[in-house]
Parts: sequence; structure tokens; C-alpha cells
Amino acid sequence: MIKKPIVSRSPDVMGGTAVFHGTRIPVQTLFDHLEAGETIDDFLDGFPSVTREHVIAFLQEAKDRVIEAAS
Repeated sequence: MIKKPIVSRSPDVMGGTAVFHGTRIPVQTLFDHLEAGETIDDFLDGFPSVTREHVIAFLQEAKDRVIEAAS
């Protein structure tokens, strides 16, 4: 099974900022919205080029990395 990229980084896209793959939306923007008390649905409403699958896969990957780092 080929795993689709969740996040990408290229000097040609947003100056190399980590973005949701296939978009120009920085992943930091998701964190900013969540920290401000907004929901994932609020974020998705504002950034329709990001899919729910993008967000869930990103959060799952982040969770897995935190758990792995703590082990």
C-alpha cells in the first residue's frame, strides 16, 4: 500500500513552510485555529482546499510521533 503524503515542504510553496500536501495551507494554521478554541469544522470551512482526511491523518501522525517520543 502506498502511503499518501500528508504534509509537504518545498522552497517554491510558501517559502518552504510545511503545508498540507497539495495545498498552500500551512499546518501551523490548523494549530493556530485549534489553540484559539475553533473546531476542525471551523478550520475546514475557512480552508476548503484541506480535506477532513488531511486533518485527521495529520493529527494521527502527530499523536503517533508524540507517543513514540515519550516511549
